[in-house]
Amino acid sequence: MKFNRFRLSLSKIINLNIETNTYLAKTVSGLEAVLAKELEQLGAENIELLTRAVQFTGDMALLYKANYVLRTALRVLKKISTFQLENEMALYNMMNAFPWEEYLTENQTFAIDSVVSGSTFTHSLFVSQKAKDGLVDRFRSKTGIRPSVDTNNPDLRINIHIYNQDCTLSIDSSGDSLHKRGYRTAVDKAPLNEVLAAGLIQLTGWQANSHFIDGMCGSATLPIEAAMFAMKIPAGYFREEYGFIKWNDFDELLWKNIVDEYSAKICDFDFEIWGSDHSAKAISIAQENVRKAHLHKDIKLMHKEFDKIQPPEGDGIMIINPPYGERLEESDIEGLYMMVGDTLKHNFRGYKAWVISSDLPVLKLIGLKPSKKLIVFNGPLECRFVCFDIFGGTYKDMKTEKARGDLS
Repeated sequence: MKFNRFRLSLSKIINLNIETNTYLAKTVSGLEAVLAKELEQLGAENIELLTRAVQFTGDMALLYKANYVLRTALRVLKKISTFQLENEMALYNMMNAFPWEEYLTENQTFAIDSVVSGSTFTHSLFVSQKAKDGLVDRFRSKTGIRPSVDTNNPDLRINIHIYNQDCTLSIDSSGDSLHKRGYRTAVDKAPLNEVLAAGLIQLTGWQANSHFIDGMCGSATLPIEAAMFAMKIPAGYFREEYGFIKWNDFDELLWKNIVDEYSAKICDFDFEIWGSDHSAKAISIAQENVRKAHLHKDIKLMHKEFDKIQPPEGDGIMIINPPYGERLEESDIEGLYMMVGDTLKHNFRGYKAWVISSDLPVLKLIGLKPSKKLIVFNGPLECRFVCFDIFGGTYKDMKTEKARGDLS
């Protein structure tokens, strides 16, 4: 009998893990297609691009993989129900009638995040409060004890999305945002979000088959993300916590097998990854982060002015995130961008140079004709991510190239 009960329990676990669910992975505006490609490579199905998100279907194993492997996802939600709501009382009744005891016990903590748009509901904090009332009243009526709210580190994070009268109820499998990789212990001024950095690298089309340089590396987010990409280090390799680990149906063995599977794929990289910055403070911070990521033997950091960098021979790409007016104060922003253009022409022949900036007028001062122009968002700032193919040639050729500069 004991053996039969064990087999039944195992069968339930297996059935749970192969059950197809609908998930939503959130991302940075402009990276939706990159995230969709990552999900396709993981085996996701029914992929649908949305605004700052990608919807897909898959089993529990895919959910674990998405959190551990995806480089361009901010968080992954599991949809658990949809409703039509006419007013605030309908919201309360929906939350009160939902079987939360399948996801939460009265001794656990929870938090509710709400996103609202349209005409029915206009205040997300009000929605979260009303939803909380419905949930705790259900537990109070059934057990006499209500679970507590913990907005910082809850056992279950609930997400409510309301558009007009359409309400989607989800649970957050990620916990902290997935951009918090776990390797960055310090930051310099205006650092790039790790998810955006990883997305920029993938947008270049770089396949880890040439050198990678960041000539204005700041806290070294781009070099670290490049090294992790090149060496197939999972995005979540340094994280210790995920929301799904606290779920009642967490499958520890499945999770361990996934971690082992992707950790076994980590490999060496045969080219150079450099990070350089004119600020000694930035390089000190970069060194700390690189050591935290155990990549101090794989990333070369230098304290140099941008125009003094002499890249390694051969093909490569360079990405820089120079200061732009909305982000940082610069005494001579125009001179900086003109210097970038001159340095690219003279020092980086054979490279593809990518620059991200929200300051279009000064971006034109680079003076080269871009081969690609993409729109991405750095926080609330709409930016251009542009590529310059730096060819060899005569000084006359370079002057002609500069005269054709166009970023309209």
